[in-house]
Amino acid sequence: MRILAASLAALAVAACSPPVPDSGSGVGFEDYSDYSTYRATREAELSGGTPQTVRPPTRTTVATAADGRVQASPSNPAPELVTTETLPASGASQSQIALNNPGISDEQSFDAVAGRESIESDRERLQAQREAYQVIQPTAVPSRSGASGPNIVAFALSTTNRVGQKVYRRTALVSGNRYIRNCGKYATADLAQEAFLDAGGPERDRLGLDPDGDGFACTWDPSPFRRINAARG
Repeated sequence: MRILAASLAALAVAACSPPVPDSGSGVGFEDYSDYSTYRATREAELSGGTPQTVRPPTRTTVATAADGRVQASPSNPAPELVTTETLPASGASQSQIALNNPGISDEQSFDAVAGRESIESDRERLQAQREAYQVIQPTAVPSRSGASGPNIVAFALSTTNRVGQKVYRRTALVSGNRYIRNCGKYATADLAQEAFLDAGGPERDRLGLDPDGDGFACTWDPSPFRRINAARG
């Protein structure tokens, strides 16, 4: 009895349940093609254009041949690859999208280029490029306007000794701590070298920036300027 009562209750609940709508039939339409036609017509009316009848997409029936290959049914051919779209903003202008777009460059296609080019045309093009070729000669580096003080580049090119090689006489009054403190007053080694040369260097070291007597203040190194000059020569 309990099983019979439970079965009757389940049947009653199923009878009261609403039917499940078909999601593939569109929203309030018989099928999706009717909905597509209504939507295209509605958008054309809202934009002020001419209503256009939209052809529903063609369905292709797929069948398997005896040899296992997939074939399309002759009654339902494959859809065309060229599509036409109406632009509401321009009113009546249309654009077609094709696989072989003539606006796309075919320079990467050997067959296309070989059909319109020849060895003679390549020779003429190469000759024209050679005639248009120009060589610009380098000019002297312009002098800095308003520049005053020593030129560390010119000084570097006038020296030949290496860093740390003593060339000028120095006294032993500058200690290591004083040397570090004096060099710390300058943001870069180039500024320290300029101040050193402006204060009587390299013969004199009034600022205590060159205790080893090589003519180079603090950590300044003339090697980069020498290499650039050698590469230009």
